[in-house]
Amino acid sequence: MNEKYFWFWIVIIGLLSFFTGEMVTFMMLLLLLLTLMEIKSVLKRFYEDWKRKN
Repeated sequence: MNEKYFWFWIVIIGLLSFFTGEMVTFMMLLLLLLTLMEIKSVLKRFYEDWKRKN
């Protein structure tokens, strides 16, 4: 997912959660998504490094 679209969807989900009162759920979802994006970037760096060595 492109980073621009990621933040776009986070804003939409944040607005929706604000009006429905589910702020804790939004915070947990945001933490989970940020963690997954970081894992993806680390794996991508490892893969690029591995490709360069082979």
